[in-house]
Amino acid sequence: MMRNGKPLSIEKADNLKLSLADRVIRKRSENPLQMMTHQILGYPDFHTNYEMIRLFHENGVELVELQLPFSEPIADGPVFLQANQASLVNGTTTRQCMDFARRVASEFPDMIFLFMTYYNVIVQYGIDRFVQDCADIGIEGLIVPDAYPEESSPFMEACSKYKVAPILIATPYTTDSRLVYLSEQTQGFIYCAARKGVTGAKTSFGTETDEFLNRVRKVSTKPIAVGFGIQSGEDLQFLQGKCDIAIIGTQLLKVLEREGLGGVSQYLKSMSAFKG
Repeated sequence: MMRNGKPLSIEKADNLKLSLADRVIRKRSENPLQMMTHQILGYPDFHTNYEMIRLFHENGVELVELQLPFSEPIADGPVFLQANQASLVNGTTTRQCMDFARRVASEFPDMIFLFMTYYNVIVQYGIDRFVQDCADIGIEGLIVPDAYPEESSPFMEACSKYKVAPILIATPYTTDSRLVYLSEQTQGFIYCAARKGVTGAKTSFGTETDEFLNRVRKVSTKPIAVGFGIQSGEDLQFLQGKCDIAIIGTQLLKVLEREGLGGVSQYLKSMSAFKG
């Protein structure tokens, strides 16, 4: 297969020469506000996961967060919690997730793929081996909400060793001194949760969001991603010029469950219209 006049394998190699932050920064010229979408692997099944990613690609999504299911996903709201549990009941394994990620990272090399999971999954797999395998299959970043950098040095060291970006999370309640520390430790981008709590609920974007993002921008030179509660094109309009990446997760799963893949396609088209 060819893309942009060169084989996909060459494009993949070219992309992986750049750091995750550099890739996000390079994409700014094409799209000042990039989209990152979310998939819980194995839910409802890997075939649907693949079809969702194909739709993401068709609609210009730049980054995809692939979640490895876990029995106690503490940062996830009820919609994602149920999907995590259903995936595990289906028998989804970390190895299956790795194999799936290898496939999509190879087939869609112009997209950036990240894993999201919880620290126990990584510890059970073997920290060094997990991060090395992520690097080998083309995973460029890791979002692990309960891997606090000051308490998970083996994980942070493995990320540095294998050049996989650890993505750290800040909230509006994060102090300025903590923001400085997180911005120093995170790689790729800093994940700004737009409000306190778990995923899924609607966020009222407004003055408090502006103040939070301004505080982050003052202390960090890394790209900024905003998640937790983005649902509509109006939300994307609000975030224009204020961050680099808008993260859409729970709303996509709700649309899939309610309207199927056709509904997801229409939803993505409507959201893409607000990116530029």
